[in-house]
Amino acid sequence: MNRKDFKIISDWIEKDSAVLDLGCGDSTLLNYLIINKNISGYGFEKDINKVQDSIKKNINVIQMDFNIGLEKYFEKNFFDYAIMTQALQENENPDHIILDMLRVAGEGIVTFPNMGFWRNRLQLGIFGRMPISNSLPNNWYDTPNIHLCTFNDFENLCKELEITIIEKKVLNTNYVSNFLLKILPNLFGEIAIYRFKKD
Repeated sequence: MNRKDFKIISDWIEKDSAVLDLGCGDSTLLNYLIINKNISGYGFEKDINKVQDSIKKNINVIQMDFNIGLEKYFEKNFFDYAIMTQALQENENPDHIILDMLRVAGEGIVTFPNMGFWRNRLQLGIFGRMPISNSLPNNWYDTPNIHLCTFNDFENLCKELEITIIEKKVLNTNYVSNFLLKILPNLFGEIAIYRFKKD
């Protein structure tokens, strides 16, 4: 089943492009882009079962942690786009991986949950507990997330790294925008999709 964010990402990608998907899972996104944009693609995935699912779809996947493998396998500007959906916050060095994405590709696309979402602030500020929400469903002790951030944090990091944000979509967990998300994105947005390039 295709998620609504796939359509948004697909709209940002030119036909016949070369695409890298970091943490590609079973390659559902790459398969969607192959069908809809005729891309050629590679994925990185650690889970052997998901790698096998990708192989069944005839998609090239490297079974390895992309934090290690990206530098090992791909040279500068090998791809047109490098994508990472809902995995930025799980990386030990998100700043390094963003720069490495832009080393191997002309543009990067990331999606991640917003720690600054108002319900998260309420749970932390009023109840003194780490937030649990649709976009952050795990308990503090079993979460894969190690570097949660807000949209403002990400945009400030891009400035520090001299990265230009080309486009962004601020959405709820149904991947829909509304008036509140547009006027106060860091407060009311649950998930963002960013497209960026090096200055």
